[in-house]
Amino acid sequence: MEEMEEELKCPVCGSFFREPIILPCSHNICLACARNILVQTPDAESPQGGRASGSAPSDYDYLDLDKMSLYSESDSGYGSYGGFASAPTTPCQKSPNGVRVFPPAAVPPQQPQHQLLPQPMGTPPIPRNACLTCPQCHRSLTLDERGLRGFPKNRVLEAVVDRYQQSKAAALRCQLCEKSPREATAMCEQCDVFYCDPCRLRCHPPRGPLAKHRLVPPAQGRISRRASPRKTSTCTEHELENLSMYCVQCKTPVCYQCLEEGKHSTHEVKALGAMWKLHKGQLSQALNILSDRATEAKEFLVQLRNMVQHIQENGVEFEACLVAQCDALIDALNRRKAQLLARVTKEHEHKLMVVRDQISHCTVKLRQTTGLMEYCLEVIKENDPSGFLQISDALIRRVHMTESQWGKGTLTPRMTSDFDLTLDSSPLLQTIHQLDFVQMKVPAAPILQLEECCSQTNSATLSWKQPPLSTIAVDGYILELDDGNGGQFREVYVGPETICTVDGLHFNSTYKSRVKAFNSSGVGQYSKTLVMQTSETGLASCDINTLATVAWFTFDPASAHPDIILSNDNLTVTCNSYDDRVVMGNTPFSRGVHYWEMTIDRYDNHPDPAFGIARGDVLKDVMLGKDDKAWAMYVDNNRSWFMHNNSHTNRTDGGIGKGATVGVLLDFTRGILLFLINDEQQGPVAFDSLEGLYYPAISLNRNVQVTLHTGLPIPDFYTLGESDPSGSVC
Repeated sequence: MEEMEEELKCPVCGSFFREPIILPCSHNICLACARNILVQTPDAESPQGGRASGSAPSDYDYLDLDKMSLYSESDSGYGSYGGFASAPTTPCQKSPNGVRVFPPAAVPPQQPQHQLLPQPMGTPPIPRNACLTCPQCHRSLTLDERGLRGFPKNRVLEAVVDRYQQSKAAALRCQLCEKSPREATAMCEQCDVFYCDPCRLRCHPPRGPLAKHRLVPPAQGRISRRASPRKTSTCTEHELENLSMYCVQCKTPVCYQCLEEGKHSTHEVKALGAMWKLHKGQLSQALNILSDRATEAKEFLVQLRNMVQHIQENGVEFEACLVAQCDALIDALNRRKAQLLARVTKEHEHKLMVVRDQISHCTVKLRQTTGLMEYCLEVIKENDPSGFLQISDALIRRVHMTESQWGKGTLTPRMTSDFDLTLDSSPLLQTIHQLDFVQMKVPAAPILQLEECCSQTNSATLSWKQPPLSTIAVDGYILELDDGNGGQFREVYVGPETICTVDGLHFNSTYKSRVKAFNSSGVGQYSKTLVMQTSETGLASCDINTLATVAWFTFDPASAHPDIILSNDNLTVTCNSYDDRVVMGNTPFSRGVHYWEMTIDRYDNHPDPAFGIARGDVLKDVMLGKDDKAWAMYVDNNRSWFMHNNSHTNRTDGGIGKGATVGVLLDFTRGILLFLINDEQQGPVAFDSLEGLYYPAISLNRNVQVTLHTGLPIPDFYTLGESDPSGSVC
């Protein structure tokens, strides 16, 4: 009930509706508030912009919706009242709900006074050309000669307000307190408003016109309000007539006098009670739908609140993980730091050891050299020639030997004082600077877009997308199909695209498909499984006795050799090269019995065209049957041969010429292929044990032109009987 309170308050005064009236724009407003926001519009016939006082009511101008700009000055808080540009501007007042209320302004003395319409006693007069602006949609409404009495009263809203106020049985609150309403101490029977003591002294002083109002205790006022009789709805144009019919065109209740004399006389009308029940039913249905939406909104709010809690929990957990990861990196860096310091210490000790060893070695040798030098000097001082010559040769050799030992790098340091270790920290710094969050979750299950998925002949197109609001990175998708017979799924596409067409499926089969996404973290869940039915080979008919299918296809320019020339809607083919070139059909076969023919339109210089079937990856620049991907019959003007993997077999007399017809019959029920020339079987069964997916194919050069004929029934001689030992079909 509390949520409904805003619907029961006037947009002008902000209080509960009192005597609400319905504006033509379907919004409601208190009758007293409507009088307060009236604005006088300028007349159009007098020189100063005013209308002559004697103008008839039928001459009144009604403002359109786009004439709101006439009163655009009111948006700034000031405006010219009555349309007189020279009149002084008067500041507007604002209601508690923010709607501007224009106070009445004096009419300039030089202008003629407006004719005033009769008004009820106790209400201010309303000019006949007054304008009322809806405070909600800002639509301008010009009053007619009836004034505000021309707007119907909203008695339903008034009753709802009464029930709502009466439902507050706990304590009656003041209706004028802005924030927290205080308990009411009095109620004015004339104003129908509950007051607390401060608001009563401020808004309802016992003086002036309010001195005659009667204030009663709140409980007594509630009882009197409850006991107030409900008024009967009367017509706004004929106040003595009750509303008894409903105008379908104007969508408003009317009285009998409106139907006999008023503008509704030619309109379609229905009984008021019947329309009341009908609209109640429609409102109930609309409310049921709105109730479902409200229930969904409540569930959604619960979901959002749960998300808030999960976000908070996940945020704390994620922060803890982040701190742990960074601490682990710091620990690893400290360990590496200790290892590098150990290497520096080892290098430092090694250098010191080498230098110290060299110092020790040089010290010993220097001591020996110095001793030898002192000894030689003492020997030179001797004056005994014979004794000197006895040892001089040995001393000279020792001196030379010692001198030579000092010259072999002995005086070169064995170790430098610099450390040959350089720590390259730039990659690590770059890595630290690039340290960022990476996707550590597998993608969500894709959503198959059913409106874009379809099957045509023996191909299927599937389309999918990531779930909305999914921020997980996706590197690609994996599309899987089963074998069309309830078997295991197999991958048919892996890549980044979100749409894929799979060709070469079995005709008249039911395939199940599913797709999943993957990224660097792994593979996500599968989507929902989609079941697709391939067509009956684009079939015109299906012979139950022979299990033969009648299929239509054409040559495929996309898979043909560039030298191939197609015409006649890709049914006629020739070539611009003297070498043999291959072209295939656009529909593969893997099941059923299929038959098609080719008419020889041109045959010059006795070439050897080849007719048959091939895999999708057959060689396109050699004769059909030269590789292991094709099974064919090549024929000239006198004879024919069967060829597969460049092996020639079964030479048969009988050739072709211009106007001849070559037929190809492919039977997957027995896995055989046979050929016909001019409706006669050419040789025995050409090939058997055929399984898999095959395309119709031919090879030809520029001396031959062929036209394809499809959608043909199988020849009459061919039945489902077994082949006899001779190879013919029985």
